[in-house]
Amino acid sequence: MLELEVIGVRIEMPANQPVLLLRASGTPRYLPVWIGAPEANAIALAQQGMTPPRPLTHDLLLNVAEELGATLTEVRIVELRDKVFFADLVFGESKTVSARTSDAVALALRAGCPVMCADEVFDEGGIEMPEEDEDEVEKFKEFLDHVSAEDFESGEE
Repeated sequence: MLELEVIGVRIEMPANQPVLLLRASGTPRYLPVWIGAPEANAIALAQQGMTPPRPLTHDLLLNVAEELGATLTEVRIVELRDKVFFADLVFGESKTVSARTSDAVALALRAGCPVMCADEVFDEGGIEMPEEDEDEVEKFKEFLDHVSAEDFESGEE
């Protein structure tokens, strides 16, 4: 199993589809997972460390598990079938519950537990992004963070 870092959620254009981007720790290899908008929002909130005034579904599930004496210790992405990723939530040392990968990652971020991926799943669904491409992506994101609509006004109509 490979440990994955949650890079974040991006929007794939032109379909406007959220993509969860995971990276194998210390490598230029990524696992892109297309997800739904509610899960993208839940992941983004957790990454930003925001706590809603009332628990969202992922928060509720962790709260219930904790009240029942179970602790989420690990998330495992275990299968890729028909372009769909499948994950397991691991509670304690041996109890597992099947979950959608997007929900599992949202829970892992809240619980502070690792996200793991079966080697064969990563080999099948992963992509490699050369480091110079990654630098270009970071430069572009930095540009977007500092640009405004006024920067594109030419003064002509």
